[in-house]
Amino acid sequence: MFEKWISVALTDLAMIALSAVVLYASILLYTRTVGLRSFSKMSAADFAMTIAVGSMFGSTVSGPSPTLLMGMFAILCLFGIQWLLAALRVRSDRVSNTIDNQPLLLMAGSEILYDNLRQTNMTESDLFAKLREANAMSFDQVKAVVFETTGDVSVLHSSKDTKMEPTIFDSVIGAERLFESR
Repeated sequence: MFEKWISVALTDLAMIALSAVVLYASILLYTRTVGLRSFSKMSAADFAMTIAVGSMFGSTVSGPSPTLLMGMFAILCLFGIQWLLAALRVRSDRVSNTIDNQPLLLMAGSEILYDNLRQTNMTESDLFAKLREANAMSFDQVKAVVFETTGDVSVLHSSKDTKMEPTIFDSVIGAERLFESR
């Protein structure tokens, strides 16, 4: 029984190596054809694509089922779906709004927006860690903190006289608070 868990035939190793090389080359070819957007982390669809391709790669390389051709075809289908979704997102706001999350304002200047923080399941400690990471030394330096569609947190900080461009915040939920006093 123990031998089943640790032994492998040389022919199996050769097939794993061959599958890895062929699938890797296929993914490179598909990525060059469809574009690097396939593995960006700009939307939930991009994240799903990355996970799905990794899963298909792993399951195809590590065993005889699915077969190499089935794995290549499945990954090709994933790239096709990703390309189609990307094209639809560019052409249709409705599709884009359905697939993409919207960025959410977490801080407007030095004011922490606790309701928005709770909505993102972030704690005040998480927020403070992001501020430190961005070298914000005091709340007075903070212009805005945005929870982005990717799950990243953007900390925008600079001197008091720096003007913020409203257009940059068009899609950010709660951004109107940044411009209320003007």
